[in-house]
Amino acid sequence: MSQSAAATQANDDDKNAVYKRITLRLIPFIFICYLFNYLDRVNVGFAKLQMLDALKFSETVYGLGAGIFFIGYVLCGVPSNLALTKFGPRRWIALMMITWGTLSTCLLFVTTPTHFYTLRLFTGAAEAGFFPGVVLYLSQWFPTFRRGRIMALFMSAIPVSGLLGSPFSGWILNHFAAGQGGLAGWQWMFLLQGVPTVILGALAYFLLSDSFANAKWLTAHERAVLEADLANKPKTTTDSLLEVFKNPAIWAFGLIYFCIQSGVYAINFWLPSIIKNMGFSDNLVIGWLSAIPYLLAAVFMLVVGRSADLRKERRWHLVVPMLMGAVGLIIAVNFATTPAIAILGLTIATMGALTGLPMFWPVPTAMLSAGAAAGGLALINSMGQMAGFLSPYVVGFVKDATGSTDLALYLLAAVIVAGSVLALRMTRTLKA
Repeated sequence: MSQSAAATQANDDDKNAVYKRITLRLIPFIFICYLFNYLDRVNVGFAKLQMLDALKFSETVYGLGAGIFFIGYVLCGVPSNLALTKFGPRRWIALMMITWGTLSTCLLFVTTPTHFYTLRLFTGAAEAGFFPGVVLYLSQWFPTFRRGRIMALFMSAIPVSGLLGSPFSGWILNHFAAGQGGLAGWQWMFLLQGVPTVILGALAYFLLSDSFANAKWLTAHERAVLEADLANKPKTTTDSLLEVFKNPAIWAFGLIYFCIQSGVYAINFWLPSIIKNMGFSDNLVIGWLSAIPYLLAAVFMLVVGRSADLRKERRWHLVVPMLMGAVGLIIAVNFATTPAIAILGLTIATMGALTGLPMFWPVPTAMLSAGAAAGGLALINSMGQMAGFLSPYVVGFVKDATGSTDLALYLLAAVIVAGSVLALRMTRTLKA
């Protein structure tokens, strides 16, 4: 019997063993890379606790600096993902990580708003292709019906980055507050969280395989199993960039992702400050309290991802977490003077908003053709990342204007609800 025929007739236990091996080989390393990617993206939320006073920045300057990252990200997302398909994931991911790790480390030298804006802009450009590239990369290793759990495993790096990064960042700010080595605590944070990214980038070149077809660690039978499972996706057609931009489904998915990310980035950038405003002053305590929502979000994300795959259902596994994100923000606003309830609200918001991310991506990867995937996924991601610019800037502007973040969080909750309505419409006819 030929390898292809044997692969087609492989039973579920055989296939599960193949995918378990692939998961153990790829996901832990990609998880760590994404953990540092996300940690790099949100560590300015903790740096803010010292940067603003040290550099005499206003809340609006901080919000613009935090958000301008995403202008570079949006502008470079599509071309970066197309470059990944041209040069191969192994080389391109390595180059991106080394570049953004270096730029992020250089944030320790910031002294003016212009320095801050410039480094954040170029760091965003360097990171632009990483996430959509990994989504595309994983879609070429795992069939649609296995992507819920895989995306949840991969994207659980987001809450884990908060779970581990929040106490770690708080400890760095406290431990180096006296200015050891001539650097302030916030400068040490950028150094200690930027250098490992450069090292991981170098490792990516040696540890990743461009595709299952040239993965020497797979047997011929294992490669045949993957080829059989992924055979229903066309591999040879390529949509032009113009066709990608003319596809209304891509724009609709991008808008949904924008709504999800609006809540996510509001939490990521402002969670430490919101907790500080509840009356907590010690940076380490703020770090530990910030870790609670991320811990529960990580567990919830994995549970929902497994449920979505077992039930072969995507629609409500996406919409319900989105609505949780909106409800949680509203609770946090209305009970801001009661820390226990406010933190409960932030926890619900974090669990919902972050779980919406991995539950979203199996939908467009299932519905887009292979030809539209490279440019389409990057365009969707770029639209979503625009929330990374607008969300922190709006919160900062409202905080400066009113002295409170309440109005901004109400607005972001409304945006998430609108996105959930659009998601219901877009997923109405989706078959798992």
